[in-house]
Amino acid sequence: MKKNLYLIALLLLAACQPKKVEPADIGQIWKATSVKENGVVVFTEGNAGNTKPGYARFRLDLTSKEQVRFTDVDGRTLSGQWSLSPDNNRLILENLSPPPTGSAGNIEFYITDKPTQERLLLKRTNESRKTGNTVNEYELVPE
Repeated sequence: MKKNLYLIALLLLAACQPKKVEPADIGQIWKATSVKENGVVVFTEGNAGNTKPGYARFRLDLTSKEQVRFTDVDGRTLSGQWSLSPDNNRLILENLSPPPTGSAGNIEFYITDKPTQERLLLKRTNESRKTGNTVNEYELVPE
């Protein structure tokens, strides 16, 4: 009887262990297909009437395991390191050079839906000075 209780206790303990979160597989070059600033769509790929056509240049190159090349709406390319938070809920760009204004060289995005090989949804964790202090949301697709 004691053996059975011990075995049951071990099984219950094993079942309660947190599962390791595997890093999301996002290592490719991403481009913007749709961008919102403060909830307003300002860019849709292929739309001639975009209010912010510069997002056609937006690129997020995550092909290197740790290095990132980030080209924002103004066409300026920054280099640095990238990583995912342990829970895969944030994409972190660090030590960006040249550093974005007011950022100390770091930009973070919330990953707003589970990434796939065909789509990556991001939302800035803070305002972008470059776009007039808006919080930007990006729908990205592979280049």
